[in-house]
Amino acid sequence: MFRPIFDKLIEQKYQLVISNEVLQEYIEIIEQKTNPEIAKNVGELLLSLENVERVEVFFRWQLIQQDYDDNKFVDCAIAGGVRFVVSNDKHFNILRSIKFPVVELMSASEFLREIRSL
Repeated sequence: MFRPIFDKLIEQKYQLVISNEVLQEYIEIIEQKTNPEIAKNVGELLLSLENVERVEVFFRWQLIQQDYDDNKFVDCAIAGGVRFVVSNDKHFNILRSIKFPVVELMSASEFLREIRSL
């Protein structure tokens, strides 16, 4: 269903910002769903794409209280100065009510609709 999001990333139709922590989580999830070799290859692919920027997170905002582990994505987004975070995780909904720092939230379906036109 959301495979086109990955395909558009490979086609370099949008920018992705990742930190070491975010990359590690991506690799862990892919490994759980496939195997370690595929996960390693996807991680290396992400690092090789010109439209993927690796950022260093120097400040932890702790904006999400319900699941502190989700903060790695928000902190990465802030450090990378991104336009929005894409997530279907309900814990991220708190971002809609936080006035500073502003982190716009978009569901995967909304993002898919936006990138289909690219």
